[in-house]
Amino acid sequence: MTPKTCWVLTDGRAGNVNAARGLAEALCPQGITRIDLENGFPWKHLPPSVWPNGILGGGRTEAKLTPPWPDFIVSCGRQAVGPAAEIRRRARGRTVAIHVQNPRIPTDSFDFVVVPAHDQVSGDNVIVTHGSVGRVNRAVLDEAAAAYKDRFADLPRPLVAVSLGGSNKVYDMDEPLVKKLATEIRAMAEASGCSLLVTASRRTGEQNTALFREALKDIPGEFWNGMGDNPYFGYLGCADAILVTGDSVNMVSEACATGKPVHLIKLPPKRKSKFELFHQDLEERGLIRPFEGRLETWQYAPLDETARVAAQILAALDANRT
Repeated sequence: MTPKTCWVLTDGRAGNVNAARGLAEALCPQGITRIDLENGFPWKHLPPSVWPNGILGGGRTEAKLTPPWPDFIVSCGRQAVGPAAEIRRRARGRTVAIHVQNPRIPTDSFDFVVVPAHDQVSGDNVIVTHGSVGRVNRAVLDEAAAAYKDRFADLPRPLVAVSLGGSNKVYDMDEPLVKKLATEIRAMAEASGCSLLVTASRRTGEQNTALFREALKDIPGEFWNGMGDNPYFGYLGCADAILVTGDSVNMVSEACATGKPVHLIKLPPKRKSKFELFHQDLEERGLIRPFEGRLETWQYAPLDETARVAAQILAALDANRT
């Protein structure tokens, strides 16, 4: 089956958009419409499990969702669960609905549900991933590497990309921890003679970013200053090895899309969480290893769950038509 039209339904948050858009592009290279949902009262405050049939979300969402219904819907995030399931019901088999992440309603509300292994969801129509789906793959990274390689041509090798996250519901990246991590990264760089290509996320915060920058200022390489085009993909594409903090499934998955050694900087958790299951899964599969103050070398097939999931969905649809 080759879909001609696809709606991407999310709450507009970057992580959800990238996940749904990436899978949509793998399924339907053209004819994609992005719709950011703005559910009305009370639906935006209620979990999808209490939404009755017949509700599209109200408010501005209702005005955006009108026939003709698309061939595919790819939705992601809690706010998209109700509208996507309702469109599937109204379309009566015309629309294939795919939800990314655990919808927390019966999975048969969709044609396919795509969930990471650490969510521990199962079902006949559930496709389990090892890492996140999204728009980053080896081809994207190779293209970025070609654009940036001359910029780093004179730097000492190996080139090590360092992807820094920050605090969230599970982890606190406070000043003592930042100083400890910065000291360990600096010691690794001095011992290996490598160059560092460093990016910090919004979660890192200005103060922590400044601490990392000061600690690493005389190590060869580049620390992105947040101005102009984000070189993140260029750093990953050009790197010989990667260090990444463990607070983001997307960041770790994107690092593993390179097929290069990914050293996981483990952060002390405040509580048990799905991150531990995620890290354990990738470590057991040979994609990542804990960062222990030195660079290691190993090989694995680049992670590309988006292409695998898209192929599985299209094959299943073709099989059902015969």
